Parts: sequence; structure tokens; C-alpha cells
Amino acid sequence: MDRKQHIAIFTTACLPWMTGTAVNPLFRAAYLSMDGDRKVTLVVPWLSLRDQELVYPSNTTFILPSQQEKYIRQWLEERTGSKFNFTLLFYPGKFAVDKRSILPVGDISEIIPDHESDIAVLEEPEHLTWYHHGKRWKNKFTLVVGIIHTNYLEYVKREKNGAVEAFLLEYINRWVVHIYCHKVIRLSAATQDYPKSIICNVHGVNPKFLEIGKKKMEQQQNGGQVFGKGAYYIGKMIWSKGYRELVKLLSDYQKDFAELEVDLFGNGEDSDEVQKATQDLEVSVKVHPGRDHTDPIFHDYKVFLNPSTTDVVCTTTAEALAMGKFVVCANHPSNEFFKQFPNCLLYDNNDGFVKAVFKALLEEPEQLTDAQRHELSWEAATERFLKAAELDQSLARKPQKTRSKKFLSLSLQLGRKFDDATAYIHHMSLGFEGSRRVFGAVPGSLHPDEQQCKELGLASPSSKRGSKK
Repeated sequence: MDRKQHIAIFTTACLPWMTGTAVNPLFRAAYLSMDGDRKVTLVVPWLSLRDQELVYPSNTTFILPSQQEKYIRQWLEERTGSKFNFTLLFYPGKFAVDKRSILPVGDISEIIPDHESDIAVLEEPEHLTWYHHGKRWKNKFTLVVGIIHTNYLEYVKREKNGAVEAFLLEYINRWVVHIYCHKVIRLSAATQDYPKSIICNVHGVNPKFLEIGKKKMEQQQNGGQVFGKGAYYIGKMIWSKGYRELVKLLSDYQKDFAELEVDLFGNGEDSDEVQKATQDLEVSVKVHPGRDHTDPIFHDYKVFLNPSTTDVVCTTTAEALAMGKFVVCANHPSNEFFKQFPNCLLYDNNDGFVKAVFKALLEEPEQLTDAQRHELSWEAATERFLKAAELDQSLARKPQKTRSKKFLSLSLQLGRKFDDATAYIHHMSLGFEGSRRVFGAVPGSLHPDEQQCKELGLASPSSKRGSKK
């Protein structure tokens, strides 16, 4: 029998950290494994206890990777009602406080054996390869697909000296993604542009949200009250996630929104500042700790407000639409996918925001059709991913037709030599602790430390050094 095609999905975050790169790759792995036609492995970061305490909410920590795997699988099963046959592996990671991100430690491509290195999916490829020092991904795997999740340039621009840093980061991102990925999928045009990339939203929503939406539709058909609450927003409580824009809009139009009640839900570094900024508003704004968006407390809200322009494709916007709510959001490339849904009310300016909010409060949302519900689902997202990555076709490379094969051959050879040279420069530059620190790497991230090797069952650094003597 032919060996099943193996897809290894590497991502930059892990539950219980409720971030997009923890949740979406998990669903991708689950739904890619559903039909049993391929072998799927999800590779996620493992943090030692000190970093777990900095990252994971509600004091949730794990002593062993097996405990965290049990947590992840239970979370997934509760939301889908199914068990999935994919492998879950951990790579050593460290939390960079200044970047608010988990960064890989060592050569994480080694986690997949060479005989199974068919396809690698790098969720946030720039993030995974900024400080990569090891085997070149393109050499290890037959096909490397990068999925661009995050608008890093937008975040950097908001920091001190942001324009200069964004300029440099743009070229660094383009460099590492080019030398390590064969294909690049951008979730929306809100991301940085990459040569030969395609734009396709390959994300879906947790099926629980579609179930909530169906129940709301049944209530509506039976003449019952469907939405008894007004407007809300849920998201990580940092200013760059749309809170600054929302507070300013509510402040500038306090008289218009005098009777409006808005609830904000989230946890984050700026929670206290957001709370303080809303206290002097005439608009009734209440700030609450973050909750899972499937929580019954959200079911009766009618309007989801999301003025953020830093997202690439906002997961909570998709979830709100799946629940049958109105969504008021900016006419921005990050929201292009949502234009197809009648309950998505886009605005171009401040006055447009006011009009959209009142329209949503005064009218009733339209019921989603079966086709619209499918478009939001992970089944549809998986279909889009397979097509965008061309995984519905053979991996064999077809020769391009050209009048001058000799010229093409020479061009390809020169291109490969240039790529090899730049990849070598990146490899050498990131092979020393000092140079890594200059470029912003986490201290001690060249190799896993003794503690992480012990927790993950890896050979310790000292034994590796000993074997080379």
C-alpha cells in the first residue's frame, strides 16, 4: 500500500492561550485528519513552568506535555463533539516578553522524521523562522506552505521609532519567508505583501457558534425574542486590538449614543487603562474579564462592535456572524471576506459608524442561508486551504513550457544559487548567541536548556556535545 501523505502543521501558540494561532491551527489539523486520507501532525510550543505562568490564563499550568495534550484534546472534543485522529507534538519554546510572543528554541524541523517530511505548514512562517538555525525547511520538506496570520507591520508602526522598525521588518519578513517557503497564503490583504503569494481566508469557526446561530434562527421563526441585549466587543484587551478606536468613537459621539449600553470583554496588559478611559464617558460602558465567546452570556447580544484594523481576519467577527448577530466593522481589507454576509455592516468613517450602529439596533439580523453557514465552517475552510496550497494535486513539479529551455535552466540555476546563498547567510548569522541577541532573539534560544530537554524527552545539550567529540 502507498504511504499516506503526511502534513506537519507548526504553529506559534498553544491552548490554553486563547489566541488565533493556538485555536485555528488546531482546528485545521483536526479537519484535515477527518477523512483519514492523510496523516496529520500538529506541532505546538512547550513552555517551562515560569513562562506558562506569564502566558496561560487563570493560573492554568502543566508539569508534563501529556497533561497539556489532554487539555487540548478535551477542549477540541467539547467544541466539536468529535474525536480526531491526528498526532500532537511539542517543540521547545520561550516567551519573549517584549514581543508578547512565543519563539522557537533550537531546530524545530527535527521533530518530524526525514522519512515523513512531505508537507510542512508554517502558521506564521516569518515568526517561526526569524531566528531559525538548523536544516533549511525547503530542503527538509517536499512542500512548505506558509500561512500569514498577523499584521506585524501595523503593530510595530504603533511603537516608538515604529516607522523605521516597520521598514526593516518588512524586508526581514520577505527574506525569511522567501528562503523557507514554497507557497505563501495570506489570510487577507491586510497582511504584508509577499511575492507570488495568494489571498485566501483558510479559517473557519468553531461549530458551536453555528449551532448557537441555528437555535437563534429557530427562535426567530417561532416568533420569540431572539436578542435581548445591545452591543458588545470581545478581544484581547490591549489598545491595538481596536479598543482605542472604539473608546474614541464612543467619546466623540456621546450625545448620539446617550442611551447605548456597551459591554467590553477581555484580558490583557491594557485592561486597567481601558477601564479608566471608559469611566468618564456619558455612554454606559462596562468592562468585564475575558470569557470564551461560546459562553451563554453572549448569546443574547444583538450587535458586535469591532473597529479594529490590526486584525488580518478577525475570528470573533466570524463567530458573531455565525451566531446570527449584526457585526459593525470598518471597511478594511481585513474584513473583505465578511462582505458577503448581509449582517456585516461596514463603515468608511465616523458618521458611517454611527449610522451602522443605529441600523443594527433598530433592525433584525437576516437569517443565514445554508450556503452562508457552510462558508463560515471549518469544512469549507479546509476545502479552501487544500485548493490554495494545491494539495488537491500531485506534489510532482510540472516542467514549465518555454521557447528557451536553456535560458530557463540557467535562470533557475542562478535563482537557486542566490536563494542558497541568502539562506546560508541567515543560517550563519543566527548560529551565535551574540548575533542572535543583536537581532532580538530570546537569550538561550539557540538550543533547548536541560530542563526543557528533560520535560520533552529530548537529548540534553551536554550529551549532544559529547556525541560530536
